[in-house]
Amino acid sequence: MTQEAIAPLDGVRVLELGNYIAAPTAGRLLADFGAEVIKVERPGTGDELRNWRLHKGTTSMLYRTLNRNKKSVVLDMRTEAGKQAVLDLVANSDILLENFRPGTLERWGLGPEVLNEANPDLIVTRVSAFGQTGPLSGRPGFAAVAEAYGGFRNLVGDPDRAPVRVGVSIGDSIAGLYAAFGSVMSLYQREARRRDAAGAVPLAERIIDVALNEAMFSMMESLIPDYQAYGVDRQRVGGRMEGIAPSNAYVCGDGASIVVAGNGDSIFQRYMHTIGRPDLAEDPGLQTNAGRWVKREELDQAIGEWASTLGAPEALAVLEAAGVPAGPIYTAADISADGQYAARNMIQKFDVSTGEEILSDVGFPGIVPVIGEQSLPIRNLGPDLGEHTQEVLGGLLNMDAAQIKAASGSDEVIQP
Repeated sequence: MTQEAIAPLDGVRVLELGNYIAAPTAGRLLADFGAEVIKVERPGTGDELRNWRLHKGTTSMLYRTLNRNKKSVVLDMRTEAGKQAVLDLVANSDILLENFRPGTLERWGLGPEVLNEANPDLIVTRVSAFGQTGPLSGRPGFAAVAEAYGGFRNLVGDPDRAPVRVGVSIGDSIAGLYAAFGSVMSLYQREARRRDAAGAVPLAERIIDVALNEAMFSMMESLIPDYQAYGVDRQRVGGRMEGIAPSNAYVCGDGASIVVAGNGDSIFQRYMHTIGRPDLAEDPGLQTNAGRWVKREELDQAIGEWASTLGAPEALAVLEAAGVPAGPIYTAADISADGQYAARNMIQKFDVSTGEEILSDVGFPGIVPVIGEQSLPIRNLGPDLGEHTQEVLGGLLNMDAAQIKAASGSDEVIQP
């Protein structure tokens, strides 16, 4: 079987009503593995992500990345024709993804009960800031707010200054992962019940409710049990990880930094001998992580002094020879030139339109997880606005030109 033929979700149709990052991330994951994802965008502007980090032209690389392998259909859901087209697509779909503020679909007359009438087997996956229920459910919120509510932001940064944000929309991306997982889980349940003749899955069990703050909260490991059991309230520790030592970033003699994770008990012994500190390896108080955490400042000072005597490549070679986990801190340029990423097809090259010009041989991140030894090939980048309106409405729904114009609310439908 060729890699092009590996498509576990082939035959699954997904209707994506979401914009920005969270729900589109879920749609991308489903599309990557063979699902037909029809992305509905508003007339004129489309998904606002088209303009985020826009360095040139009219369509950003961020949009092209997060909406790869999808189809773009323009529909005006403020009109009766547009809403009816959505319902007609729902009748032909397995999963609906949305990340509007709770209550928005209901105000448009497209709430879960209405969708269920159009398709009693439909899986409805909803992503929002705080979920569909609870006292905060009606609040708007992006991932930055959710990361703070989830306890994540409080642990990022150095203890002597305000918390910082990581450089990507991690809250949206993790919520998207949960949305994709929940969708596939519900799809499996539906198909299993069909196979076992167990009857239809109730609507309540086909509504997947993903909250951004809960997605981040679920990543916080033992934050709450440690607090409620022992009164331990974790705080920011910079480049370290609470209770784990030595594990940090260190500046080498050439000015480059490396990350070294020498916190395993047996690894620590090799690590200390490698940096010329057998006394630390033999110290009775440093034989466990608990003891090493107490003396983390002393350990980091010793490691930092050693690192400062070597360039980063030399330090990493020495640590690799000793079996101590370590690595460079990569930039985009480093990743682009890395042989490991290349060997697994994790950077895939395309000629890509900015909306004004074609840029040649631009690398995009590959598909994860790997099936068949290499990242599966990306079929296409995020589509132009409305690129598939004619194909989907005319082909799947058998609409004529007048009906397509009424539903899309646009004269700018791209012809095939």
